[in-house]
Amino acid sequence: MSPRQSPTRTRATAKSMAAQQREISVSEFFTKNRHLLGFDSPTKALLTTIKEAVDNSLDACEEAGILPTLEVEIQAVSDQRYRVIVTDNGPGIVKKQVPRIFGKLLYGSKFHRLRQSRGQQGIGISAAGMYGQLTTAKPIVIESRISRRKPAHRYELVIDTLKNEPVIKKDLEVEWEAAHGTRVEIELEGSYKRGRHGVGTYLRQTALANPHVEIRFLGPNEEEPVVHKRATQELPIEALEIKPHPYGVEVGLLMRMLKHTRARRLSSFFRTEFSRVGPTVAKRLIEGAGLPLTASPRRVSAERAEQLIEQIKEARIPAPPTNCLSPIGEERILASLGEQIDADFYAALSRPPSVYRGNPFQVEVGLAFGGEMAADDLIALYRFANRVPLLYQQGACALTRSVLGTNWKAYGLQQGRGALPAGPMILMVHIASVWVPFTSESKEAVAGYDEILRELRLAFQGIGRKLSTHIRHERKRRDADRKHAYIEKYIPHIGIALKEILELSDRQEKQVVDTLSGTLARSRKM
Repeated sequence: MSPRQSPTRTRATAKSMAAQQREISVSEFFTKNRHLLGFDSPTKALLTTIKEAVDNSLDACEEAGILPTLEVEIQAVSDQRYRVIVTDNGPGIVKKQVPRIFGKLLYGSKFHRLRQSRGQQGIGISAAGMYGQLTTAKPIVIESRISRRKPAHRYELVIDTLKNEPVIKKDLEVEWEAAHGTRVEIELEGSYKRGRHGVGTYLRQTALANPHVEIRFLGPNEEEPVVHKRATQELPIEALEIKPHPYGVEVGLLMRMLKHTRARRLSSFFRTEFSRVGPTVAKRLIEGAGLPLTASPRRVSAERAEQLIEQIKEARIPAPPTNCLSPIGEERILASLGEQIDADFYAALSRPPSVYRGNPFQVEVGLAFGGEMAADDLIALYRFANRVPLLYQQGACALTRSVLGTNWKAYGLQQGRGALPAGPMILMVHIASVWVPFTSESKEAVAGYDEILRELRLAFQGIGRKLSTHIRHERKRRDADRKHAYIEKYIPHIGIALKEILELSDRQEKQVVDTLSGTLARSRKM
């Protein structure tokens, strides 16, 4: 065989290719694509693990009506290996549910519920356990107790990634002093760093967006924990579940809803399965698609479903209810900023709820200005979605782009073209929604829907006006102080001149000087 000749090529057949096909489990997929979930670097993997555990703890505490107290600990096992431990005082987890929650991806209670919550996809904490298992071969350890009348249980489990099923290694009863709560322990390869992408920053910002939470954080090789105290003793407003709004439904989803509804007639289907659809709107949609009100939902064809979608697009349907949201609120933003940040001026603004694609959302902003913050540095921007800090992909986020697109010069700050403004300021922006439109599964950046960008623009303009008023008042006060200082400097000379002109006594001269000084002091207070 000459050097240019290639060996005989083995040709696949339809049968041989078919024999190689098999189902891919979601666990197996994310094992090979863990970067999609936020485990694409050692530093980020450690942070993501803590974030997922904290999110679960806060959601559970709030749903149970418990003021959350969290203990977060990172133990250094070696230079590149850490043990993460997160303990909460939540309601605990029913014993039989523990393996499914922590050992099965895409298992949870939040995905199908339209209400604001931190976790949405049922991936987070199980993915963190899977990452720990991949990098250290150590099981995830869970201890939980639901009441004093029940014993605490300890599970050690791993994920069978080929089947996406939990494999229990140990199941024990253990002692637990508290009446209820959950403790999660994951050993993983990671990198512990301080700075704006560090765990300390994440927990500080978590406390900022959740003023009702107390967090104790003990980093590796540290003796004393960092404590973030509560700024309020009140739980957030409870977010209630709502039904889908017609504007957020596409034809495929509508077909699925039609096939699985319990309603026997189209008229009752629209009234019971959707929010804000009454008898009049339902009749208009159904008859507009050429269907009788009494038609069976299960027998609606794909063609008729498309016609129903067209009718929905053209119809004027009231916006969905907004009691599914739980915003931080202006008062609590101010309290949290005052507790966490030393500044001269604080401001907060909550926009009225709005809607994108049938999903209610609300934008809130807050700022702290002055104090010991450097006047020449770029402002610090804190981004939040459903009270969760977003530390990565800042440039790809609609929240950031909206800040960059705001003319902060008009409100008294310096700003270069296409850059964050410069000044002694921390700016926080929060979007609350039943379904935050993240740009990826790692939930690090918000997509730029027109409705969201509009609300962000109005929010920054509103908070900017408050900042501008403060800066103008401060400038006026400084100008007045300079003028008063100048006058104060010459009051003694005025007294001497009056004494010579009017031939006053020393006592009279002192009275004149005291009177002028008193008048000046009173004018400063006005």
